Amino acid sequence: MKARDYYRRDYYRKGSCSIQEDRVMAVRIRLKRFGAKARPFYRIVIMDSRSPRDGRTLDEIGLYHPIETGDKQLIVDEAKAKEWLGKGALPSDTVRVLLNKKGIHVK
Repeated sequence: MKARDYYRRDYYRKGSCSIQEDRVMAVRIRLKRFGAKARPFYRIVIMDSRSPRDGRTLDEIGLYHPIETGDKQLIVDEAKAKEWLGKGALPSDTVRVLLNKKGIHVK
């Protein structure tokens, strides 16, 4: 077994690891940027903490348009957000503020 085997996607699925409970992936709730230059909008997504900002996501739970006003500025699927928070996903500082604005209280 080599060190790089721990990073293979199928390593944990096939049961070749006898101590899977010790190897927990760090999942984060963070923003993924879209839009043109000087006109950004973001998707609130669930990602592995080691992924790049615009990398592959596990799930999408909402949208954030900083330029818009009113109800269109922040859209969050509260059920999905609470589900992922219950599973142990950690929100970034910005996402924590956005979720608190929406009424999903995160410490």
